[in-house]
Amino acid sequence: MLKIPVIIIMVLVFMAGCSGDRGDIIEVRERMFMGQVNEIYRNADYYLGKTIKLEGILKRHREGGDIFHYVVRNGPGCCGDDGGMIGFEVKWTGNHDFPEPESWVEAIGVLQNHRVTDHYSYLYLDLTSLTALNRRGQEFVIQ
Repeated sequence: MLKIPVIIIMVLVFMAGCSGDRGDIIEVRERMFMGQVNEIYRNADYYLGKTIKLEGILKRHREGGDIFHYVVRNGPGCCGDDGGMIGFEVKWTGNHDFPEPESWVEAIGVLQNHRVTDHYSYLYLDLTSLTALNRRGQEFVIQ
C-alpha cells in the first residue's frame, strides 16, 4: 500500500528535475537544447511572459538599416547537416551594448511575441542579461 504513494512521489520529483524549470527561470539545457527550444516555439502561449535562460553563439544580422541579434546553436537543417540554427532573437529594452558577434553568451530574457501583421508574428527574448562567457558549450546540437 505504501509503495504506490512512494512511486508517485519519485515520478513527480524525476519529472520536475527534467523540466529545466528552476523556479522563475526556465533553463534551456545543453543536452536537450533543440528539443526544449522547439517545445517553447510549439507551445508559445504557455511560455509567453516567462523568463528563459540559454547559452549559445551570438549572431548579428543586418537587413537594410536594422541590426538583429540572435542567440543560437547550430543544428541539423532540413537535409541533414546543412547548417540550420536553433535559438531566439534577442532584444534589449533601452540602450545596451552587445558582445562581439560569434561570442559565446548566456542570455536571460522574457519571452515575447512581436505581432507584425494579423497573420505574422515571431518570438524573441526581451533581455534582462546578456553575458559573454569564456567557456564555450556544444556549438552543434542534435537533440
